[in-house]
Amino acid sequence: MQIDRAGLAEFLRRRRESLQPEDVGLPRGQRRRTSGLRREEVATLCHISADYYSRLERERGPHPCEQMIASIAQGLHLSHDERDHLFRLAGHHPPVRGASGEHISPGLLRIFDRLDDTPAEIVTELGETLRQNRLGVALNGDLTRFTGPARSIGYRWFTDPACRALYHPDDHAMHSRVFVSGLRHVVTLRGPRSRAAHLQSLLMESSEEFRAVWSEHEIGFRFSHLKRFVHPEVGNLDLTCQALLDPDQGHSLLVYTAVPGTESYGKLELLGVVGAFDGGP
Repeated sequence: MQIDRAGLAEFLRRRRESLQPEDVGLPRGQRRRTSGLRREEVATLCHISADYYSRLERERGPHPCEQMIASIAQGLHLSHDERDHLFRLAGHHPPVRGASGEHISPGLLRIFDRLDDTPAEIVTELGETLRQNRLGVALNGDLTRFTGPARSIGYRWFTDPACRALYHPDDHAMHSRVFVSGLRHVVTLRGPRSRAAHLQSLLMESSEEFRAVWSEHEIGFRFSHLKRFVHPEVGNLDLTCQALLDPDQGHSLLVYTAVPGTESYGKLELLGVVGAFDGGP
């Protein structure tokens, strides 16, 4: 496929101009004259340089790679159809759709972008964190930094002792059962050649505890809404975790809250001041 530079530039301009700052979680500010988003704002959302993005809108610059196009599609909050169209304009075949994809739906992103006063994250069905807000990083550390199998918190739980430090010791056995039960469900759902099956194979080789829990054949074992954290900066936190599921992608938006007036509520407010800590599970 060949790149359609004129079509790509026009599509990017139209999408940028159709978005307002509040649509993507940005402050509008004063003295704003631009009808939509500024190029610099789009570049920040897409994690690329403003110069690179500007050249694309001017039908110039190098041929963008698939990873770059995927980042632009997510930054512009494109639907799956719009994302696929963008890939074709850029001269690439669109990614295969399905629950193993990492393109977050615009609807889920719009909700996420409005959550700035409580920890929130978007995760895949394998527990891979795709997005965290500022308080989410303050609570859990930066979970988007991991690569390979370690992107999955279930994998880290059984292979990295540091992963368990953030959770109350009395809940560790329950976490193990939940992660194994969840992985068993996804392996059955996605099949023996899936990424879930690959994680299961790796864990069978590397973790005696995983093998023991897997042999119990538990299914449907889930967390309660209450999660007990042991935070390195503010100490014990009892938080309610609510999940909003996107069934088409298998993504979940996790939101952590505390009961007003409790000690945990005050500590959660303090997290907004303390900020992120080094590490994370």
